[in-house]
Amino acid sequence: QVLLVESGGGLVQAGDSLRLSCAASGRTFSSYTMGWFRQAPGKEREFVAAIIWSGSNTYYADSVKGRFTISRDNAKSTTSLQMNSLKPEDTAVYHCAAGRYLTGTYHITGAYTYWGQGTQVTVSS
Repeated sequence: QVLLVESGGGLVQAGDSLRLSCAASGRTFSSYTMGWFRQAPGKEREFVAAIIWSGSNTYYADSVKGRFTISRDNAKSTTSLQMNSLKPEDTAVYHCAAGRYLTGTYHITGAYTYWGQGTQVTVSS
């Protein structure tokens, strides 16, 4: 069992930055691929970013490339999402997720086994 808890959300203005964190508890954190997803009211949950166990490969949705950076610290069992140049369309509940054996499926919601409760990010214009 893996428990994930997100933090760092809030209300900011367009152009501002936020850093989201996800703390994991449970065994073998370093063997999991970690992902970030978001869901806005009336929309489907969408992929944002993912990072494999070693941290050597990262993946991003086209909508956030160049603005968001995903990272992980296996020694501390945490993963983070640095969000820069935020836009109103980034407003959503952001969830972190964990899964194993995700080759080719890092962007698929159903491929992840464990999910955090989510943290709200609101970007005003």
